Amino acid sequence: MGTAIGSQSELQCPNCAGQCSYSPTQRGLHCASCGDVHDLRTDQDHKAAEEVGYDPELATEDLPDLSETRAHHCNTCGGDVLFTGPALSERCPYCDGAVVLSSQDVGYQTMALIPFEIDNLFAQHQAQTWVKRRLATPNDLVGIVAKARIAGLYAPFWTFDSEEAVQYWAQYIVGSGDNRRTRSTKGKMRISFDDLLMPASPHVTPLIRDGILHDFNPSALRPYRAGYLAGFAAERHHQSVAVGLEANEADKRLLMRNRIKQHINKSGVRKIGYSTDTSGIHYRRILLPVWILHYEYKGKPMKVVVSGIDGRTYGERPFSMAKVAMYSMLLSGIAIGLGLAWGAGGLL
Repeated sequence: MGTAIGSQSELQCPNCAGQCSYSPTQRGLHCASCGDVHDLRTDQDHKAAEEVGYDPELATEDLPDLSETRAHHCNTCGGDVLFTGPALSERCPYCDGAVVLSSQDVGYQTMALIPFEIDNLFAQHQAQTWVKRRLATPNDLVGIVAKARIAGLYAPFWTFDSEEAVQYWAQYIVGSGDNRRTRSTKGKMRISFDDLLMPASPHVTPLIRDGILHDFNPSALRPYRAGYLAGFAAERHHQSVAVGLEANEADKRLLMRNRIKQHINKSGVRKIGYSTDTSGIHYRRILLPVWILHYEYKGKPMKVVVSGIDGRTYGERPFSMAKVAMYSMLLSGIAIGLGLAWGAGGLL
């Protein structure tokens, strides 16, 4: 992100020098003083989707940006976040813990981002709708979520491309009962990964990742500009490409195994092993927008995550044990009724 994230020049209204913040609904910088909206689009926006090649043999070329920025450190989860423009907060957007101004933060340059496309009011609406649609929700939960603290965050992600020349070996089951037999197989295949979206921070939990994962479209990327972050928090990229690839290796292995299962096209595939020759690695360092709502239910902290792109919602929520018992009794009653009806039909 370099020094641009802390630059205030882009955040001042050119008409009245007032403080501006990014408006997701108006798609531009909105001046709090005169109300003008300033477009951030440029004729170079299409370049935001460009990727950078990576050669593991030349990993020393991937160096952090030495220009330093003051970050806010969370004493609860250890996250370091930056607040741009009027977004200054005393709470961590990740965990709602207290943050304090820390020492200067060095990270890698952000290449692109997808701006917020929904505002906090719509995110609150989505969270309440999500809660209402959950089964066995406590009666008071919607009201509690309606009062939840909401934080807009640009979370760091990678996109990775690669070509994989795979040699695999595995076992699968044929037959059934006493005729079950184990067979071995091996083969070769090529796997292409394109825009594999991966978290670039340990603070991007599975809940946050799932809240944004299905929304990514490279054509929506815009070149990094401080104006897009005005009014929001952001976490810088702190991983080198090598570290990012290693941190996401477990997810990549799972995807590889699933592709191998599809290639074998047999039921009961197990004990998959493989080796791969990886080439053609390309990457992007990007920021993606999420709204995170923090609330407590009977002393237990929970969160609801809303994609800042299209409002897709995931979350944590408690259950009403009384409603769970009622649903269990209802299902048991239906099962007993069906059993009696089946039995009565067999006697006819």
